Amino acid sequence: MSMIKNIILIFIGLSPVMGFSQEFNCKAIVIAEQVQGTDPQVFKTLEQALSDFVNTRKWTSETYQNKEKIECVFTLIVNKTIEGVEGGFTGRLSIQATRPVFNSTYTTSLVNYVDKDFAFRYVQFQPIEFNDNRITGSDALVSNLPAVIAYYCYIILGLDYDSFALKGGTDYLTRAMNIANNAPEHKAINGWKATENQRNRFWLIDQMMNNRFAGMRDVVYKYHRLGLDMMTTDAEASRNTINALFPQLQQINNENPSSIWMQFFFNAKSDEIINFLALTPMNEKQKLVPILSQLDVSNAGKYANLLK
Repeated sequence: MSMIKNIILIFIGLSPVMGFSQEFNCKAIVIAEQVQGTDPQVFKTLEQALSDFVNTRKWTSETYQNKEKIECVFTLIVNKTIEGVEGGFTGRLSIQATRPVFNSTYTTSLVNYVDKDFAFRYVQFQPIEFNDNRITGSDALVSNLPAVIAYYCYIILGLDYDSFALKGGTDYLTRAMNIANNAPEHKAINGWKATENQRNRFWLIDQMMNNRFAGMRDVVYKYHRLGLDMMTTDAEASRNTINALFPQLQQINNENPSSIWMQFFFNAKSDEIINFLALTPMNEKQKLVPILSQLDVSNAGKYANLLK
C-alpha cells in the first residue's frame, strides 16, 4: 500500500502489510446467449482469460494482503459479432467494485456502472496482455479488450485510494486518462473520443481529473473516510457528515449540469443513500430530498417515498 493508505489501514485495525500480492479479487462473467455461430467454449475461455488478466497482473507498486484486495465483478454481455472480423464482437460491460467499511462487515459500492460501447476481438487461448506505454498494438480490436478493462481497473483503484486519502488515487486516474488519450482506433470502436457524445469513457476520466470537478473527489474522501468509516464510532455524526455533502454536490451540478461523473457516483451510491436517509429525521429529509431528486433524477421517486 502507499504510505498514507498503509497508515490508515493499520490505524483502523488491520495488521501491517506483508508479502507481495495483486490488488484485485475479480470475478469475470461472460454472457453470450445472443451470439450464434460461435463455439460457446470460446466465451468460457474468454471468461477465464479476463479473470486471469485482472487478478494476476500487478497494477500498482504496492503490496496487498488477501483481505485488502478490492472485490470486483466484470460482466461482459456479448450482443453480436462484428461483420468481417474473425473473433470480433460487440457488447456491453458491467463493472462493479466494493470497499469494506472500517470495523464492520458492511461493504460499500465504489463502482456500479454499465459501459454500453464495447467492441473487441478475442483470439481463443491467446493471453490478454497490456502495456501502459503501448496501448494500441498491431490489431486495434485485440488491443481494445485489455485497454477497456485496464481503464476501469485504474478507475476503481483511483476511487479506492481517493476514499482513504484526499486525491490519493491521482496516479491511477492519470493512468486511466493515458489509456483514453491513446486508445485503439477502429471503425467498430466507440467510447474513447470526446466528439462521440458527452457520456463516454473519455468524458468520465476527463471530469475526474478536471479541476472544475475537484469537489467531487473531496466528496468521495469525506463520504467514505469521514462518513462511513466513522459510522460505528458515532452514527449520528457520520450521517450528518454525509448529509452535508449533498448541497456540495448540488453546487457542483449547478456549475456542471448533467455530468457523467455525477451519474457515475449516484449509480454506485443511490441505494445506500436512500437507506441512510430513512434513518434521518423528517426535517432533514425535507431539506435533502429535493436536492437528491435533482441530482439523481432516475431515482427521484425513491427519494420522494422517504417523505411519506
